[in-house]
Amino acid sequence: MATIKQPYLFNWDDLEASSDLNRLRLVLDYLPDERIMEALEAKRFRGRDDYPIRPMWNALIAGVVFQHNSIASLIRELNRNPALVQICGFNPIPVQKRPKAELVYENGVSKINYPKAGVAHYGVPEKHNFSRFLNSLLKLEEESKLIEQMVIDLRNQLMTTLPDFGEHLGYDGKAIESHSTGVKHKKTQQTSDQDADWGKHETTGIDKDGNIWKKIKSWFGYELHLIADTKYEIPVKYSVTRASVSEQVELRSEIKKLFKETPELAARCKDFSADRGLDSGETKALLWDEYQIRPLIDIRELWRAEKQDGNYDPTQPITRQLFPDQVDNIVYTEKGRVICVCPKTGEQHDMAFCGFEADRNSLKYRCPAATYDFSCAGEKVCHNKCKQKYGSYGRIVRIDLDKFDRRIFTSTPYGSPSWQRGYNRRSALERINNRVDNSFCFEKHYIRGKLKMQARCGIAIAIMMAMALGHLKNNCKEQMRSLVSPIPPPIAAVG
Repeated sequence: MATIKQPYLFNWDDLEASSDLNRLRLVLDYLPDERIMEALEAKRFRGRDDYPIRPMWNALIAGVVFQHNSIASLIRELNRNPALVQICGFNPIPVQKRPKAELVYENGVSKINYPKAGVAHYGVPEKHNFSRFLNSLLKLEEESKLIEQMVIDLRNQLMTTLPDFGEHLGYDGKAIESHSTGVKHKKTQQTSDQDADWGKHETTGIDKDGNIWKKIKSWFGYELHLIADTKYEIPVKYSVTRASVSEQVELRSEIKKLFKETPELAARCKDFSADRGLDSGETKALLWDEYQIRPLIDIRELWRAEKQDGNYDPTQPITRQLFPDQVDNIVYTEKGRVICVCPKTGEQHDMAFCGFEADRNSLKYRCPAATYDFSCAGEKVCHNKCKQKYGSYGRIVRIDLDKFDRRIFTSTPYGSPSWQRGYNRRSALERINNRVDNSFCFEKHYIRGKLKMQARCGIAIAIMMAMALGHLKNNCKEQMRSLVSPIPPPIAAVG
């Protein structure tokens, strides 16, 4: 072994360790966990207190912050890191238990052997101690939902710290596999995780050659439903369900719960984005009618009748009459494009969008020829069909949201610049889910049971929010999304 006899005056390892511990200190300082501590201490009361509640909780938080995917891994870290032991609140001084004497018989004579003392170790809990603590925490969460309340408290603090926090919200569902294969036992016909079940995500599309493709993902476990601020990439609300639960139903339920818990957020929120898997007229109507929030949700292509026609051309969008009860030349696509078909030449032009009229709850469109100043052979015929007075302003078409398909027509038309800007922010959910997988070890874990999964997800979300709040309070806004970046120690003021 090449031993270095002369130590360095400055050690980079000390700086790295200090930075990691600062990350833990930041979370512990801003995590509103006092009610959880008081409740757990009240439950223990006069029971054995070899390992107090607060150090056990701090160690559990440290395991999440330092990306340990099991309690065994956390215990190994505690045994080799006295600085971490001290921050958590355990005794940092190595202790050595008194060896037990052994009574042995040699040649018919009893003799007492005193074995040598073992290696000194830190006062770190063992696996069964953590197991009992987790059981108490899970029972408390089942009764009181204090971890969920901790997320609500952090949400309110972030809203106070950031005046525009919550203006742009988004939703995404994330598949989380259980630590179970999902295979049923031959005798009991039960899986090793009885709370979990099978889920399936199906994605379809058309490639550049016009061929239809389909991708199916199935997993055994749960689904994390996450609502987050898409500007700051910070979670706002979460829930955990079985994998088979419908995302659309859960989304509407979570929206109602969120705005009931925090009415100020409903007044602050301007738009809500989601991918096309959440496309639903009921969801879009809920957001706009109840909360005046613009739904920015991609639209699925569900029209099938026209595709059965022998004259169907897959390269052209399917159109339907906007006013089917009258003979007219205004049509629309499933993506919400409103098109004027010239009654004379058959040429198609997109109607010019002139904005949303809130007092009429209607989308206003104008004749493209009059708007963009080009000649149209069927201009007069078009006016006569709608019985509008002919003039230089051109024909006007209004789409009342209460009378048309709410899945297709919303207050912000699909594909418009405003819609596109808001929808692009939805990618923040993908980045948050990536942090859940990698920074919080949900890609590889050892969790079985819905209650355990829900508590573990809640702690991870709360830590993410607490770290963001801590960075904001310490004037490090540029680091609020970071979970693993080094945090330098505070610089002492020079007197």
